[in-house]
Amino acid sequence: MIAISQPTIGEPEEKLVLEVLRSGRLAQGPMVERFEEAVRDAVGTRHAIAVNNGTSALIAALLANGIGPGDEVITSPFTFVATLNAILHAGATPRFVDVGEDFNLDPALLDTAITPATRAVMPVHLYGYPADMQAITSVVRERDIAIVEDAAQALGASQEGRPVGSFGTGCFSFYATKNLTTGEGGVVTTDDDEVASTLRVLRNQGQLARYEYERPGFNLRMTELQAALGVAQMSRLPEIVEARRDNARVLSEGLRDIEGLVLPTAAAGRGHVFHQYTVRVTQGARLTREELHRHLEGDGIGCGVYYPRPVFDYACFRRDVRIGDPSTPMAARVADEVLSLPVHPNLSPADLQLIVDSIGAVLR
Repeated sequence: MIAISQPTIGEPEEKLVLEVLRSGRLAQGPMVERFEEAVRDAVGTRHAIAVNNGTSALIAALLANGIGPGDEVITSPFTFVATLNAILHAGATPRFVDVGEDFNLDPALLDTAITPATRAVMPVHLYGYPADMQAITSVVRERDIAIVEDAAQALGASQEGRPVGSFGTGCFSFYATKNLTTGEGGVVTTDDDEVASTLRVLRNQGQLARYEYERPGFNLRMTELQAALGVAQMSRLPEIVEARRDNARVLSEGLRDIEGLVLPTAAAGRGHVFHQYTVRVTQGARLTREELHRHLEGDGIGCGVYYPRPVFDYACFRRDVRIGDPSTPMAARVADEVLSLPVHPNLSPADLQLIVDSIGAVLR
């Protein structure tokens, strides 16, 4: 079976993990600082604060920006549930702006969604493709609205050379299936000294220093073992990104001009890092999305639907009065069409050819 995702773990990771084990220092320490420095350098912000996972990064980022009950946060309806969970756990009210053809929040719809209660916009850089941050920033500029980027899938992505995570407060995930992994883990990036200070207090039980409590906090600390994986992974970030882009180019060349199959594209100046290579199987295709999914798995090719519904369209969220009754027809449409194919660096040329041939055999 060709796996849809597969982490790249090798000797550098093993060496640094053993170094941590032999040091006897397992909780947050110098290896975490090394990892933070590597992420800070990659994103280009003044601060990078490591936490235990990407969802914690989102929650802490909202709280550090002063978001809470009574505040509205505008976000995408087509995303992983962590985006919505973070807003709800911060006590805020989510407001959904529909996505465009690129699967990301449509900046053209943003201005009319802003109300006096809007305190933050949380764009999602879905599948590793950056939302149009220049357009989003231009809408919220001169307003008292924070930008909290859900960049969980997008480390290394950029717009006009500017890395995602540097347009506001950036939130990254290093879960096992991400382009770079620490098993579990997250990082928040920011240029705001006050936000950074608050984040460091929040992740450490509300302590500014030992037993000096500033506010109620959490235990969001990253372990040294997680950071050891991250330090080794960060040293290979450029080659991992380029391998994914190369694989995406091979897939796009092999799958072009298939009726009813919409391939991922990247607008000029927006650098895709292909956390997922996601196609749309539309009504013009010879098979339905579900039929193609079954066919690929029958040929030993892993694939997945990310995500089968708009994020709010579950009973547990519909019961929450803060959700309201969102109208997001594009999100509903793409949720019925998307299918993600393997694109990770461990694919061989033969693997890529099998994917292309398998799809071509039933859709051409």
